[in-house]
Amino acid sequence: MILPIYLYGQPVLREKAEEVSPEHPNLKELVANMFETMYNADGVGLAAPQVGLSIRLLVIDADVLFDDFPECKGFKRAMINPDILERSEDQVAMEEGCLSFPGIHEKVSRAKKIRVAYFDENWVTHEEELEGFSARVVQHECEHLKGEVFIDNISPIRKQLNKGRLNSIIKGTARCSYRAKAVGK
Repeated sequence: MILPIYLYGQPVLREKAEEVSPEHPNLKELVANMFETMYNADGVGLAAPQVGLSIRLLVIDADVLFDDFPECKGFKRAMINPDILERSEDQVAMEEGCLSFPGIHEKVSRAKKIRVAYFDENWVTHEEELEGFSARVVQHECEHLKGEVFIDNISPIRKQLNKGRLNSIIKGTARCSYRAKAVGK
């Protein structure tokens, strides 16, 4: 089932998400719905707060970026209660977008490499080192679980330059090609 994506201004995007327990109802169904929602919106990552749920769950499928970022080949994950254990001091600035911010793309500096621990949808523990764009996507989605968004990482002048777009997202007048839930609608 395709879920609505919550847009900038929705309070859930600024909440610190709660840990997910193995008893969480219909977890596998939720994971499947989040993947379907992400694919429908042409995204490569989606965190539960972006579908209105303040829980520590995210899905990623960056395989479509393989031609430009070889490290993304086969990179499809559901991550429950992810924890970034280490970040490299080396940072790389690249343009990012976010399904909760239609039409906004900005350069964001992130750690080049990370080590992350998480559970998958079968409650199997994983710990892996990621680098390049796969590390970027995980960092971006993990920020959502802390109540942070990618525009928190841009300069005040860049935020000011995007003020009109941000206001149109809040008012519900921004255009996007997927099912969305804006504050003003």
